[in-house]
Amino acid sequence: MLEKKVRVGLVQMSCVADKTGNLEKSIRLIREASAKGAQIICLQELFLSTYFCWEENYDYFSLAEAVPGPSTTIFQEIAMELKAVIVASLFEKRAQGIYHNTVAVIDADGKYLGKYRKHHIPDDPGYYEKFYFTPGDGGYKVFKTRYGCIGTLICWDQWYPEAARIVALKGAEIIFYPTAIGWAVNQDSETNRQQYQAWQTIQRGHAVANGVYVVSANRTGLEGSMNFWGGSFVSSPFGDLIFQASHDTEEVHVQELNLGLIDEIRMHWPFLRDRRIDSYRPVMKRFIDKGYDLI
Repeated sequence: MLEKKVRVGLVQMSCVADKTGNLEKSIRLIREASAKGAQIICLQELFLSTYFCWEENYDYFSLAEAVPGPSTTIFQEIAMELKAVIVASLFEKRAQGIYHNTVAVIDADGKYLGKYRKHHIPDDPGYYEKFYFTPGDGGYKVFKTRYGCIGTLICWDQWYPEAARIVALKGAEIIFYPTAIGWAVNQDSETNRQQYQAWQTIQRGHAVANGVYVVSANRTGLEGSMNFWGGSFVSSPFGDLIFQASHDTEEVHVQELNLGLIDEIRMHWPFLRDRRIDSYRPVMKRFIDKGYDLI
């Protein structure tokens, strides 16, 4: 088996209302990950603020910025200094009245490689994202970094196998999922357990189905009525749980991955080879109504 080693860093942190304080903390934790050997470092979803989508409040639009913009400039300098790729989730102001939940990817030489805008936007109690974010319209993206080809999806995208499949078909070796998800504070422990297991299981399923590594970085801490469940993790291309963070503490973890394992697993479990692409047209329908035969 060909060995192609890369060390990925996950930053799981709590956030406060002070954007400057969150920025300073994220920089400190990026440096900590780099000191531990991380070559690609992923931050959680919307790490520069609290998760403001718990309510509909026009004041929070003031948190948005251009991408690329002031924050990407700062992270470009840090990436160049540390020779590390940075995956940074930001609240983007695209134009007047158009905002996105966006990931910026910066290469290890400080070059801004581009951005992915979250496609799947939830609207649930405590997650009123449709109030703030326009669905991404730039397609699913992969980025060829110094250390490997990565796909970047965001939180609610995690539940959709189509998104993971597309970035894998476009060459992603690792799928990164910056995330903000948690439990309602008044929820019972068994429901909490079931929700977390469902969340992790489906992402590990994406790893298996596509023969890729999955790296999911979640936030932690109590914000309003939401207890963010942390539990950031890394899955192998065979679905093995390589690492799982705690639920209630900040953590910086660095995990070595062998990208050569992808080819090994895909040879023995050739799911991509055996896909019946001629038979998948029905997936383009919202729902298959009874009696409707779509060939």
